[in-house]
Amino acid sequence: MSDIACQLSFVRSTLPGGVTLVAVSKTHPAEAIREAYDAGHRVFGESRPQELREKHEALPKDIEWHMIGHLQTNKIKYIAPFVALIHSVDSARLAEAIQREAAKCGRTLEILLEIRVAEEETKTGWDMAGLMEYVRTAPFARMPNVCVRGVMGIATNTDDGGAIRRDFMELKRCFELLQPYFGPRFNTLSMGMSHDYPLAVECGSTMVRVGSLIFGRRGLKKPVL
Repeated sequence: MSDIACQLSFVRSTLPGGVTLVAVSKTHPAEAIREAYDAGHRVFGESRPQELREKHEALPKDIEWHMIGHLQTNKIKYIAPFVALIHSVDSARLAEAIQREAAKCGRTLEILLEIRVAEEETKTGWDMAGLMEYVRTAPFARMPNVCVRGVMGIATNTDDGGAIRRDFMELKRCFELLQPYFGPRFNTLSMGMSHDYPLAVECGSTMVRVGSLIFGRRGLKKPVL
């Protein structure tokens, strides 16, 4: 069994049923993704639209590709024909642009609303007050080619477990406040990465994004169990 397959098996073993693992393969070559694919994994996350398109073309078509990074409106066209889920919808402008590109492709694109819960200025996403004001106007009823599946967020980059937990619990609170506006398909709470996903799961995450723990850091050895 390869290093990647071993790490993948380890991460899977730590997740309860009902939690989806997105293997974050950004910056890693297609060969690394193929190793995880051969170990049975099918859900992968990328952060660059053009790189995502190239990997989609090079790898098996039953892979479920997630766009997890910041997405510019002029790059949606590269992924709209095939992407399974866009995690990082952080503005009305982006949501409306996704609607236009999805309509051109004759698809309904599934998205997550990115909410900013961390205090760091580098973090992107909606502030909850602004998002609630927007959602109350029922804008997504005018976007027939967009399906809002849930929310995504990133906790503060800190070693303080208490601060991380507070961020995750705030994101869960936001998720629960938004649920009545979207119905039963609004069921995805995407939070947690390699360094904090166990805590995210404790706080109610239904989807985690794990990269370096599976693939290692680019140019470094894979982590050892």
